[in-house]
Amino acid sequence: DVQLVESGGGSVQVGGSLRLSCVASGDTIGRYCMGWFRQIPDREREGVAGIESDGSTSYADSVKGRFTISQDSAKSTLYLQSSSLKPEDTAMYYCATDFKPCDATASDADYWGQGTQVTVS
Repeated sequence: DVQLVESGGGSVQVGGSLRLSCVASGDTIGRYCMGWFRQIPDREREGVAGIESDGSTSYADSVKGRFTISQDSAKSTLYLQSSSLKPEDTAMYYCATDFKPCDATASDADYWGQGTQVTVS
């Protein structure tokens, strides 16, 4: 099993920036894909960004150019750097691992974190 713990959420003004972190523990060797999803109450969860084990990245059109996904394998940590935040970015953000395809079109994953709230106003 893999355990994922997110942090870094909070309240930020429109146009501001946040960096989300996700620390992975457990059976982390060989995980081919990690990424971020987000969900607003009463809305379907949507993919935000994914990163494959070779470093290839993919983003939802709504965040392309504003968000950057990265990982520090030595620290088993996944990051999501967000900038130029908009009110529509307000959501619970979830870290996930092992999903196909490894991009924002994925709808489910094998492992999930508990989420971290981002509020933009």
